[in-house]
Amino acid sequence: MNEQSFLADRLRSGTPVVTGWSVLCVPMIAEMMARGGYEAVTIDMQHGMYDFASACDALAGIALGGAHRIARIPIGDNALAGRLADMGAECLIAPMINSREDASAFARAVKYPPEGDRSWSPFRAAMLSGQSIEQYRKGANSQTLSLAMIETREAIDALEDILSVPELDGVFVGPSDLSISLSDGAQLDPDGAATAKVCAAIAEKAVKAGKLAGIFCLNADKVREAVQQGFCLISHGIDRSFVGDSIDRARREVDEIIPARRS
Repeated sequence: MNEQSFLADRLRSGTPVVTGWSVLCVPMIAEMMARGGYEAVTIDMQHGMYDFASACDALAGIALGGAHRIARIPIGDNALAGRLADMGAECLIAPMINSREDASAFARAVKYPPEGDRSWSPFRAAMLSGQSIEQYRKGANSQTLSLAMIETREAIDALEDILSVPELDGVFVGPSDLSISLSDGAQLDPDGAATAKVCAAIAEKAVKAGKLAGIFCLNADKVREAVQQGFCLISHGIDRSFVGDSIDRARREVDEIIPARRS
């Protein structure tokens, strides 16, 4: 990614972007994901271990590694969305958005007036994007993206209203929570056919409304499916899994030499 490359431009061009997903509070790992070839890395502050200080360090590391910077906020923490935008996040993802009111309040938190209510102090964001303060001011509302997560029956029922929010840039599907909600808690089935059908319908409606569509994927087959469905921001690969899988593989390599023992 060069200094004047913006995630918003890439996604609006229709070219899919794959983002790595970081939940471990280790900014260097987020940077390594960026250096490893991910076009974007998402810092997860909903289910991940990041606090504000470590998220700021991770955003800087991602920029240093040459990738785009995304952050998912905790449920309802719109104030944090604005702070993370100030610290250089190019895209904010908000979980459990279930109404037009939820979507509007979130989206307005990351847009400057008159489109929103974001307060002015983007000095770190300008630095990480390679812009002057004035350049950042002129492009901030179009370059800083807001994506509302669609992951409940309530959100599906309110989808058209959510997509009608002018300040909102798009939606991001959480298939795991969506599958739980659709089954009334009976099963976790993010990769199932019923879940996939609903995900495809969400993407179709988002694109038709002129919005961006993103989704969380658990394997490469689902990434392929997501591209075919019209999603442009696709998550694949979690740092926690990378570390866990490497530990398991390293231990298995020597099991025949020195069997693992637990006291």
